[in-house]
Amino acid sequence: MDCKQFFRSLAGRKIALCGIGVSNTPLVESFLKKGAKVYACDRRERAQLGEMADRLEKMGATLRLGADYLKDLDVDVIFRTPGMRFDLPELVEARRKGIAVTSEMEVFFDLCPATIFAVTGSDGKTTTTTLIARMLEAAGKTVHVGGNIGKPLLPEIEAVAPDHFVVVELSSFQLISMRKSPDVAVVTNVAPNHLDVHKDMDEYVSAKRNILLHQNAFSRTVLNEDNDITRSFIPDVRGQLMRFSMKQPVEGGAYLREDGMLCVCYKGQTTPVLDKDEIAILGMHNVANYLAAIAAVWGYVDVEAIRTVAREFLGVEHRIEFVRELDGVKYYNDSIATSPTRTIAGLNAFHQRVILLAGGYDKHIPFEPMAPYVTEKVKLLILTGPTADAIEKAVKADSGYSEGNPEILRAKDLEEAVTLAHDRAAAGDIVTLSPACASFDAYPNFAVRGNRYKELVMALQ
Repeated sequence: MDCKQFFRSLAGRKIALCGIGVSNTPLVESFLKKGAKVYACDRRERAQLGEMADRLEKMGATLRLGADYLKDLDVDVIFRTPGMRFDLPELVEARRKGIAVTSEMEVFFDLCPATIFAVTGSDGKTTTTTLIARMLEAAGKTVHVGGNIGKPLLPEIEAVAPDHFVVVELSSFQLISMRKSPDVAVVTNVAPNHLDVHKDMDEYVSAKRNILLHQNAFSRTVLNEDNDITRSFIPDVRGQLMRFSMKQPVEGGAYLREDGMLCVCYKGQTTPVLDKDEIAILGMHNVANYLAAIAAVWGYVDVEAIRTVAREFLGVEHRIEFVRELDGVKYYNDSIATSPTRTIAGLNAFHQRVILLAGGYDKHIPFEPMAPYVTEKVKLLILTGPTADAIEKAVKADSGYSEGNPEILRAKDLEEAVTLAHDRAAAGDIVTLSPACASFDAYPNFAVRGNRYKELVMALQ
């Protein structure tokens, strides 16, 4: 079925979009225009949705809200939002009744005529996705970006041509039920994450592995050679394997040479691409992101396109983002650091001990692996949120900790944490928000938290 047939098939059909959010809301208008009867379903009540509820009704959607929003749905197709588990009892029952259950990204993959690059991993997904897209654009390609970042792509599918390129970021929640893989699959790394939602680590790893399980002999898979879990995916690779490594040369892939040069070994030939010091964004973890992106686009773009992006790309918002300098103190926003591994990468980006703002929603991830980096790289640790006790306990239990080194303070919220950091910082210091936790205890997502942090920092005098 092509996209025209798909949209024609929507006429007169009853479609439930479950979860009123970034992924599903644009589908409401698109499906209504194609003649479908659309039900917008959400656990939240009308008061919580506010203007969104009014807007959806004005479009022509029927709302199903509240705790029973999934109960007894009499529809033809259910589109679940990426954050909704595919095996919810209500969705299992719907399948038993013959109702199709899918997602925006699953349908997009089925219909897309273009070459698809997809990126997943515990860390570095958004930056690597953005780098791939920028490199393709620098080479003159027409590129569509979406998935877990950007806007939904399905409403735009009719504008995607066979000679275009699609670059998507995929979360474990999106991947867990997908039955089609991209032309180029990239796994940046896999470390404990989202264990508050996944049944266990095995389910999380299996979801990540799913990105490559449905590839064919003409596909490409890019895996992190330095990560034990991603390396375990190698036997499942069906097409061309490209590795990337920060530690050693690889045959077939990209690696960081001892002299700081990013190189590609491809079909027996080694090509120096760029020096790590040419990369505009901070952090060795971003060198790894570049290696992953280079391995993905190699053969699709020329070296100059890669170098152009390295010089000009200044990073993605909320990722070690420089906010301002005040009285000689530099403030950085790394709100995307929703796991300990991300915070470790953020700390490693700086060449001095910093003032760290951390803590937040508990995703049931251990903080012990982060503790040695905190004791080595943090002079003052300011903790907030439900995980404050667990982080402090992990840091104090580390062999590198001594009383007052680092000093640990508590703040009741982000506002107080920023004030404490400002009061304690001296000229030459770096203050960074790199929470190691999700934001859901106080903010809807990491972006809202990061924007609030930037507002607070910009208001300092």
